[in-house]
Amino acid sequence: MKYFIGTDHAGFEVKPFVIEYLQKKGIEVEDLGTYSSESVDYPDFASKVCAAVLKDERSKGILICGTGLGMSMAANRHEGIRAALCHDAYTASVARGHNDANILCFGERIVGKGVAESILDAWIAGCFDGGRH
Repeated sequence: MKYFIGTDHAGFEVKPFVIEYLQKKGIEVEDLGTYSSESVDYPDFASKVCAAVLKDERSKGILICGTGLGMSMAANRHEGIRAALCHDAYTASVARGHNDANILCFGERIVGKGVAESILDAWIAGCFDGGRH
């Protein structure tokens, strides 16, 4: 399983933590930017991650901005992408189980590192339930 990660300037500070956390769990991570805290346009990075996930259907994506709202809206414009804005472990679990989400979005200004860990754990452990979902 490979994860592609992208952030804008408002999600840049938490990105190294997320990458290291995933790598410690044995997950391959490819960083698609941004690479500084200078102001950027978040849709550019959402598009990069979406394109990468669509090329490799076994992969997943993570998009982080200030609130997660902009990234999730930009990502969901791409056909075949099911981006979910998650603020806790429950929403991450349901996004995987009920919605077969392939991109996780959250906001650096909304969740701290501890909550981010629980979101990531639920996301990684989750799988699509199928059936009526």
